[in-house]
Amino acid sequence: MKKALSLLGKFYYWTTTWKGAIVIVLFTIFFIAQSFVIPSGSMKRTLLVGDYLFVKKFAYGIATPHIPWLEIPLIPGVGLKLIDGDRPERGDIVVFRKPGDEQVHFVKRCVAVSGDMIMFVEKNLYLRPFAGDPYIKENYPEDKIVTISGQLWVQNPYKGVYPGVHHDDEVVYNGENRQLFYMPPTRIEDDHFFMVGDNRDHSHDSRFWGSVPYENIEGTPWAIYFSLDENYTVRWDRMFRNIDTLQMEVGN
Repeated sequence: MKKALSLLGKFYYWTTTWKGAIVIVLFTIFFIAQSFVIPSGSMKRTLLVGDYLFVKKFAYGIATPHIPWLEIPLIPGVGLKLIDGDRPERGDIVVFRKPGDEQVHFVKRCVAVSGDMIMFVEKNLYLRPFAGDPYIKENYPEDKIVTISGQLWVQNPYKGVYPGVHHDDEVVYNGENRQLFYMPPTRIEDDHFFMVGDNRDHSHDSRFWGSVPYENIEGTPWAIYFSLDENYTVRWDRMFRNIDTLQMEVGN
């Protein structure tokens, strides 16, 4: 017992030194929680430009740690994922590295997982979970279930569930923005995830560059610790809010 207390005392003393403090901060950033700021309106109304978040880094396994801002991997040659873990589920808000441009981080909602079928028709999202008709009948309300070519699909499964999911009626089809309106039935690849912004008509997402591989997944937003609007006014009502609670409310 005395030995354990002695070791605990030494550890506590070490944490008060500058070396100990640096190690603890870096361990926290690399493996537990990292700061992330919302740079665009693709998740408005759920997450707003100027929201400063803590990202839960261990939610989906452990990503290979990178030096903040420089994006240099600390362990070269091991890929983007250090330790496998849980996979994102439908409806999760996910922070990930953009496929093909891994130095760029995005935050979107996962709308489809491996094996699911997905399509867009006139902005409407249609989802066919890989488990098929019995799963759809058991897990989705009847008024969202439609039959297309003899198969059941769920129309706009996240609208109404998450109040921030919305469309902009002023965005109309002009022939150049087809990705926002139409996508043929597409099966999500193995260990990939289809990510779409809640601000559906103002989001650059999987509709443009495809599904996100698991290794690109970094974590999930945890809580807002600070928030500024475009006039640099503090949004006090958003500070210290848990994302799981906040996303069930309609933002600005």
